[in-house]
Amino acid sequence: MLPPELQPRGYRPLYISSSSSATDPTFSSSFNNGVYSPDRNPNPNPNPNNLILNSSPNSSFTSRSSRSLKDSRYSPSSSFIYNGRVAVALVPCAAFMLDLGGIPVVATLTLGLMCSYILDSLDFKPGAFFGVWFSLIAAQIAFFFSSELFTAFNSVLLGLLAAFLCAEVNFLIGVWSSLQFRWIQIENPSIVLALERLLFACVPLAASSLLAWLAVSAVGMANASYYLMILNCVFYWLYSIPRLSSFKSRQDSGYHGGEMPDDMFILEPLESCLHTLNLLFFPLVFHIASHYPIVFSSAAAISDLFLLFFLPFLFQLYASTRNALWWVSKDQGQLRSIQIMNGAIALVVVVICLEVRVVFHSFGRYIQVPSPFNYFLVTVTMLGGTAAACAYALDMVADASSSLFFTAIAFIVSAAGAVVVGFPVWLLPVPAAAGFYLARYFSKKSLPSYFVFVILGSMSFMWFVRHNFWDLNIWLAGMSLKSFCKLIVASVVLTLSVPGMTTFPPKFKFLIEASLISHAVLLCHIENKFFNYSSIFYYGLEDDVMYPSYMVIMTTLVGLTVTKKLLADGRIRPKAVWILACLYSAKLAMLFITSKSVVWLSALLLLAVSPPLLLYKDKSKTTPKMKPWQGYAHGVVVAISVWFCRETIFEALQWLAGRPPSDGLLVGSCVVLIGVACIPIVAFHFSHVMAAKRWLLLVLVLGLLLAFMQPPIPLSWAYRSDFIKTARMTGDDISIYGFVAGKPTWPSWILLSAIMLTLAGVTSVIPIKYIVELRTLYAIAIGVALGVYVSAEYFLQTVVLQALIIVTMICSSVFVIFTHFPSASSTKLLPWMFALLVALFPVTYLMEGQLRVKNIMDNGAAGDAAEEDTKLTTILAVEGARTSLLGLYAAIFMLIALEIKFELASIMREKAMERGVVRPNQSRQSSTATFLPKLRFMQQRRASAVPAFTIKRIAAEGAWMPSVGNVATVLCFAICLILNNNLTGGSNRAIFLLAPILLLLNQDSEFIAGFSDKQRYFPVTVVISVYLILMALHSIWEEVWHGNPGWGLEIGGADWLFAVKNVALLILTFPSHVLFNQFVWGYTKQKGYAPLLTLPLNLPSIIITDIMKVKILGLLGVIYPLAQYLISRQQHISGLKYI
Repeated sequence: MLPPELQPRGYRPLYISSSSSATDPTFSSSFNNGVYSPDRNPNPNPNPNNLILNSSPNSSFTSRSSRSLKDSRYSPSSSFIYNGRVAVALVPCAAFMLDLGGIPVVATLTLGLMCSYILDSLDFKPGAFFGVWFSLIAAQIAFFFSSELFTAFNSVLLGLLAAFLCAEVNFLIGVWSSLQFRWIQIENPSIVLALERLLFACVPLAASSLLAWLAVSAVGMANASYYLMILNCVFYWLYSIPRLSSFKSRQDSGYHGGEMPDDMFILEPLESCLHTLNLLFFPLVFHIASHYPIVFSSAAAISDLFLLFFLPFLFQLYASTRNALWWVSKDQGQLRSIQIMNGAIALVVVVICLEVRVVFHSFGRYIQVPSPFNYFLVTVTMLGGTAAACAYALDMVADASSSLFFTAIAFIVSAAGAVVVGFPVWLLPVPAAAGFYLARYFSKKSLPSYFVFVILGSMSFMWFVRHNFWDLNIWLAGMSLKSFCKLIVASVVLTLSVPGMTTFPPKFKFLIEASLISHAVLLCHIENKFFNYSSIFYYGLEDDVMYPSYMVIMTTLVGLTVTKKLLADGRIRPKAVWILACLYSAKLAMLFITSKSVVWLSALLLLAVSPPLLLYKDKSKTTPKMKPWQGYAHGVVVAISVWFCRETIFEALQWLAGRPPSDGLLVGSCVVLIGVACIPIVAFHFSHVMAAKRWLLLVLVLGLLLAFMQPPIPLSWAYRSDFIKTARMTGDDISIYGFVAGKPTWPSWILLSAIMLTLAGVTSVIPIKYIVELRTLYAIAIGVALGVYVSAEYFLQTVVLQALIIVTMICSSVFVIFTHFPSASSTKLLPWMFALLVALFPVTYLMEGQLRVKNIMDNGAAGDAAEEDTKLTTILAVEGARTSLLGLYAAIFMLIALEIKFELASIMREKAMERGVVRPNQSRQSSTATFLPKLRFMQQRRASAVPAFTIKRIAAEGAWMPSVGNVATVLCFAICLILNNNLTGGSNRAIFLLAPILLLLNQDSEFIAGFSDKQRYFPVTVVISVYLILMALHSIWEEVWHGNPGWGLEIGGADWLFAVKNVALLILTFPSHVLFNQFVWGYTKQKGYAPLLTLPLNLPSIIITDIMKVKILGLLGVIYPLAQYLISRQQHISGLKYI
C-alpha cells in the first residue's frame, strides 16, 4: 500500500480537527496527580470520525491511525518550538568544537552541508537528512584526527572523556537537526517524540560540561566549579522546568481549568530526577576531584564545598515555585513546607559560608571589632538582614506583631553593622535610625520615612568613606582619591533616592528622570576613569587595572533592565529611556577602544542615531511618524555627530588594522557610518519614499568605495586634528618597510565615478530610462571613464592603444545600456556595434605587442649593453599586457552575454504573461475586460513607464539578440580557456568553473536551431567530458613522444605499454559519459539499470591509471550514473504525487 501522500487525491484520508480552537495551556498550582482519564473528556462519547473522515475502502487503516493519534495525543501539524532554547546551549558548543577541530573540520562540514542543501533543493528530503548525518559523522572523524585532545590534557583518560563529550554534543546537534525535517514528524511520530525527549534530557548535562571547559580555557581553573554551577543553573532553568511537548496536541488544556496530564510534558520523572542530582552534586564532585589536595586546607576551602552544594540547592527551591519538583509531590502544602524549611537551613549555611569566604577574606580590613566579637556581630548582621529580607519577600510581614519584629530586626542589624565597621558610639543612632525608618517604610509604606532613611543612610555612608579613604593621598588615573570619593558619594545618594521617587505623582516624573540621567552620567564618568584611564596609565596590564571588564558589562545590563522595567511601569517617559539607553550602551565602547573621550563621543553618536528607533512611537497613526523636515534634520545631526566622532572612528580603525588608517579609509568609514545611521530613518519612517532609499543606497556605496579603494583625499576633505597628525608621525613603517615608491592613485577616482554613475542610472536617480539623449551621454561617459581608468592603470606606454581601449569601453557601454533600455533605432545599430567590438579584439591584441616591441627597439638602437635583458623584459611585459587584454575582453563578452540572456528571459516572461491574462474565447477588442484588476494596473503602469519602443517591437526586430549572445558566450569561454592555459598551465579544476559559462547560450535560427531551455545543461556536461578527454590524450602524447621515436614506441616498449594502458582505461570511461550526456539532452529515463551497470567500468580508471585527468573522468563516471539514478527516481516520485 502506498503511503497517504502518494495515494490518489480521492483516496487520501482527510484530517479534520476535533475542535475549532485550542487554548494554550497554563500551569496551575495543582496537577491533581497528573492522571489522565477518559472521564476528563468533555465529550463522553468520542467519535473517531470527528478526527478522521475516511473516503476510501481502507477503513481499517484509517481507524488504526485514528486510534494511534487519539491515544498519543500526537499533533502532526506541529513543529519543534524550542529551537531558540536549544540554540542557546548547542550553538556555542558547536563554535567551540569548530575552533578545536580547525580547518579540516570546517572544510568537511561545509562540503557535507552543501551537498545536503543541494539534495534538499532538489526536493530529495531523505537524501538531505542522511547527508546532514553523514556530514556530522565525517566532521567528527576529522575532529578526532585534527584536534590535539590527548596532547592538551596530557592524559589518555581525560582525552578519551573529552573526545566522548565532543562526540555526544555532535550527536545532539544531529538530533536537533533531525527535528527540523517535517517528513520525519509525519511518517515517524514516535521517533520524533523520543528525539525531543532525548534532546531535553541530554543537552543540560553535555552543554554545561563543554561550556565549562570553554570557560576554563579562557580564564583559568581557579573558579571552574563556580562556572559549572552557574551553567548548570541556567540550563536547569531552560530545560528542567516542565515544558509541553511540541508534537502533542494541546486540546487537553481545557481539562480541569487548564491542567495538563503528566504525559504531555517532554521529560519524565526519571530525567527530572537526574537533572536535579546533576544540579546539586556535579559541581561539588568536580571541585573535589580538581582541588582534592587543598579541599580541607582552610576554612575558605571548606566554605567552597558548602557553597557549591547549597547555592544550587537554593536555586532548586526557587525553581520549585515554577513546578520544577512536580515529580516529587503534587501537594502544594507539602511543597511549601519543603521550600520554607529547607530554604531556611540553606540560607543559614550560605550566609555563614559567605562570611568566611567573602566578608572576612576580602573585607577584613574594614572590620574594626576584635575577635571573637567580630564573628558574632557579622553573623548577626548578615543573618538578621537575610532573615528580614526573606520574611518581607515571602509576605510574612502582614500584621502588627510581625511588623514590630521586622522593625526590631532592621534596627539591630543596622546597629550591629555600624559597630562592625567602626562607628563611634555617639554616631551609632544614625545608622540604627536609618534601619528603623527603612523598616517603617516597608511595613507602613510611609514615603517620608523613606527619605529620612535616605538622609541618614547617606550620612552613614559619607562617614564611612571619610573615615577610611578621605585622608589617603593617592592618585588614580590622573585624579585624586578625594575626587573619586565625592563622585561615589553622589552616585550612592542618587541610587538611594530613586526608589522613593518612583512613588511620586505623575507630574513629578521629571525628578526621577533627572536623577536617573544624573546617575547614569556619574556612572559613565566613574567607570571611564577607573577602567579606561587606568588602562592608559598602566599600558593595558590586567594586573594593574583595578576595574574589570565584566563590571562594565554587568552595570550596563542592570541599567538597561531597570530602565525597561520603569518604562513598563509608566514611571519614566520615552525620551528619558532614549537618553538612558544611549548612556548605558556607550559604556561598552570602552571594552574595545582605549581613549579618554570614547564614552562621551559614543554617547553623542548614539543620541544622534537612536531617535528614529526609540522616539516617534505612535502606533495609532497610519501616516508617517516623522515629518520630512524632521528626517532631514536628523540626517544633518547624524552627519555632524559622525564628524565630531572622527577621532574615535580613527582609533577604532587603528585598533582593527594595527596601524593608522589612510585618509580615504577614514572618510569612507565616516560616510558608511552616516549611511548606516540613517537606515532607521528611512526604514521606519520613510519606507514608502523610493527616492530616500535610492539616495541612502548611493551614500552607503560611496562610503564603501572610498573605504576599499582609498583614493587620495585632499586635506580640506579630511580635516586632520592634532590627534590624527600625532598618530601619523611615526617612523615604524619606514623603519620596517623602508621607503616604498607609491603608484599614482588618481585613476581610482575615475573608477569610483564610473561605479557611482552606473548605480545612479540603475536606481533611476539619473532618468536615463526616459530621455534618449541623456541615455547616450550617460553611456558615453561611463565608457570614457572606464576606458581612461583601464588605460591609466594598466596600459601607460602607448597612446594609440589607450585610444583603442577607450573606444572598446565606449562600444561596450553603449551596447549594454541600449540593449537594456532600447530606443527606436538601437536595434539596427547594436549588431554593427557588436561587430566593431569583435573586430577591435584582435586589432588591440596584436597592436599591443607590436607597439611595445617597436618602442623598445627604437630606444635600444643606440647600442645598449643590456639588450638581451631588455628583450626578455619586453617579451614578459608583452605577455602580461596581452593577458590583461584577454581578461578585459572576457569580462566584456561575459557582460554582453548576461545582458542578452536577461533581456530574452524578460521577453519570454512578458509573452507568457500576455498569453496567460487573455481568454482564448474572446476577441482581441474585448480582451482588456478580462484582465484581473492587479494585472490591469500593472499593464497600465508598464504602458506609461517604458519608452515608446516596446518589448513587442524588440522581440520582432531583435532577432539578432540570440546570435549575438551565443557569439559573446563562445568568445568568452574560448578566451577563458586561453587564460587558463597561460596562467595555470591548463588546470584540471578550471574546466568545472569555466563550463557553466555555456549556460548563457540561447536558441537561435543561425547557429543552434534545436537548442532549447530543456537542454541548457547539455553544453556544460559535454564540454567537461570532451575537454578532459582531449587533455588526457594530450598528456599521454607528451609522456610518450620525446621528439625522437625509438625503442620506447615500438610494440612492447615501455612507452607503448604506458600509452596502451592509459588509452584503454580512458576508453572505459566513455559509456558513463555518453549515457549521462544523452540523459541531460532529453531527460529520458534509460531502460533497466544501464547507467548503474556502467559504474564498475570506471573503477579501474580511478585505481590503475597514471594520468590525473583519466582519474577525474573515472570519478565523474562514478558520479554521473548515481546522479542520473537519483534524478530519475525523484522524477518518478514527483509524477506519482502529481497523479
